[in-house]
Amino acid sequence: MISNGATSTTTTAAASSSSNTAAQSLGLKNFFKTPEGRYKLLHDKTHPSSLLPYALAKSITQITLAHLKDQPVQATANLPALQPSSTYSVASSGVKYVTSKFLGSSGNGSRMLGFVGGNGTGSKANGGASKSAHVGALSNGGTATIGSNTSDGKGTYLIFNVGDTLYITELNSEEKDPIKSISFGNSNPICHAFDSKAKDGHDLLIGLNSGDVYSVSLRLQLQDVGKKLVGAHHYNKDGTLNNSRCTSVAWIPERDGAFVAAHADGNLYVYEKASLLYRSSKDGPGDSTFPVIKDQTQFSVAHARSSKSNPIARWHICQGPINAIAFSADGRYLATVGRDGYLRVFDLLNEQLICGGKSYYSALLCCAWSSDGKYILTGGEDDLVQVWSMEDRKVVAWGEGHNSWVSGVAFDPFWSPQTSEDESENAVYRFGSVGQDTQLLLWDLAMDELVVPLRRPPGGSPTYSRTQSSHWDSVVPVGTLQPAPSTKDVPKLAPLVAHRVHSEPLSGLIFSQESILTASRDGHVKIWMRPGCSDSQVSSSDNCTPVKPAGSGFR
Repeated sequence: MISNGATSTTTTAAASSSSNTAAQSLGLKNFFKTPEGRYKLLHDKTHPSSLLPYALAKSITQITLAHLKDQPVQATANLPALQPSSTYSVASSGVKYVTSKFLGSSGNGSRMLGFVGGNGTGSKANGGASKSAHVGALSNGGTATIGSNTSDGKGTYLIFNVGDTLYITELNSEEKDPIKSISFGNSNPICHAFDSKAKDGHDLLIGLNSGDVYSVSLRLQLQDVGKKLVGAHHYNKDGTLNNSRCTSVAWIPERDGAFVAAHADGNLYVYEKASLLYRSSKDGPGDSTFPVIKDQTQFSVAHARSSKSNPIARWHICQGPINAIAFSADGRYLATVGRDGYLRVFDLLNEQLICGGKSYYSALLCCAWSSDGKYILTGGEDDLVQVWSMEDRKVVAWGEGHNSWVSGVAFDPFWSPQTSEDESENAVYRFGSVGQDTQLLLWDLAMDELVVPLRRPPGGSPTYSRTQSSHWDSVVPVGTLQPAPSTKDVPKLAPLVAHRVHSEPLSGLIFSQESILTASRDGHVKIWMRPGCSDSQVSSSDNCTPVKPAGSGFR
């Protein structure tokens, strides 16, 4: 007689074998080579097979990684019984009221984030107040009950959206199907973000096609057996303040409780988590309307006039959709890319546009920061990857290798080159990009090895030198949006690796310590194990050390 464990293992192995066979029949390999070794396909994740094909066209799949530590639910699970949609959030006894840490008041009642300067105020305009309310009351008086088929919470989870549903799966499990699904009915989840340092339990943001935004406890969702959100805070309810699509959400690093939501109309809103903003159930949001934008083409900031307002500020970024946003690791700078083809970088401390520039053609779709905050990647509809330097405030390299739109970019913070005597002078960055051509490209950026055109004399040819970017022409003035530079004036990168990883266009890319994750727009995610990591290490969440390249050749 075969045990249940053996049956499960056999079934999983059969499913994995079937998946590999299907991939091979499409001309897809389950590995790719790099100078440091082979990346092997470890697992793939997807939505339930019962999902109807038309649902796949409702939204483009995005992926988020979330790591939950082995600790009990605190503030979120201990909240008192909540009433759906009408009772404003209550801070539990274990959560201190720390709004003053992030917010300041001016004499006329306007309020700003603590890291925001200026004294702008908002006047009332047509439109309703943005509401923040709990949804999904806990039926047992606030104590979450763990179902027999739900997760205990500890571990690393993969979150991805398909159609009108948000799926959650255990990253290191061999099971392809998700362990949790959350349905949003008449709207579709478009974007999501996780904060591993959240102090009140609410660590997951979700933005919808309707403009609504939710913050929830991931652990609480895993403990609930239903398919609806529980214990959620609801912002911009029913699109009351802004009914355009929420295109991107992000927590502000190093500032617990603050987050931003970007919209398809070019506006970005700054929020505080409701549990920090309202001290009792009697307190509701104040007037959250903002003045009419006079010039849609110009950057502007408006602050809410009430100390109880949420959102607390509106940033008008551009005319047209904001496609993606990304914060530097220290939370000082915000990068945005939009339908107008511009990258814009803002200083949050001074509410100031620092720099930016145009793509070579059409929209930019994605952006990402290096972990040290020195470089920004962008990709979009010109099929190219651009590398921006914060020191020079300009494009310092561009990469050609994709045959279609670039839909995702990311630096690999876990990769490191072979040890050199002076790493600061010879820094090498590994980054990746994915596109609608179904390819994953890996790149190495070594600034000291780039052939850099120093200057192009009028009517003459440029001179070249191998030099650091700090030796280039004078730095661009603050606040300048630059046109796309000539490709002849900027160093060109060639991809280190080009590998077709999916059969459908790609939409997401994440680097973890043990693996690389790629996602296709129709809801399939593949996990590629790094060289030097064993199956057992990845499955048990034990840390592995990625192999450093021993030379320039492929193994």
